[in-house]
Amino acid sequence: MNRRTVLTTLAVASLTATLALAADKPNYSGSWKMNAGKSDFGPLPAPEKLEQTIKHEGDKLVINGVRSGPQGEMKSETTYLTDGSDSVNKQAGVEFKSVAKWEGDKLVIKSKRDFQGMEVSIVETWTLDGKTLTVVRDLGTPQGDFKQTTVMDKQ
Repeated sequence: MNRRTVLTTLAVASLTATLALAADKPNYSGSWKMNAGKSDFGPLPAPEKLEQTIKHEGDKLVINGVRSGPQGEMKSETTYLTDGSDSVNKQAGVEFKSVAKWEGDKLVIKSKRDFQGMEVSIVETWTLDGKTLTVVRDLGTPQGDFKQTTVMDKQ
């Protein structure tokens, strides 16, 4: 084979591998509503309502959420870059930094937040199975670690 044929073959193989990897990543876009019966919030009270609208384009994930409970309704917007770079967001007036990256077909988001003077680490693992989005959160707090699972159904 001549050099040009080898380079063309390598370029096509590389492009095919890149497209195959991109195709393996789920797209979370859509309107999602919490399935309370399948969710588990650990030692914390479950929200009465949790709904999210997700826009997922390329490496950008934008989540608009509405959560309500005894303290009332809270709206939020969170943006993550899924390429492993830092994302900075603000919720309830508190800024926090996160890193989101793919581990196979799962999205893993690692964050550190300050809650009332305590540092809390959160590792979220997102999986998509058809029209069901499951987010498992491992939370590390000064009072101990616990897990939450939120199951969302696509609307």
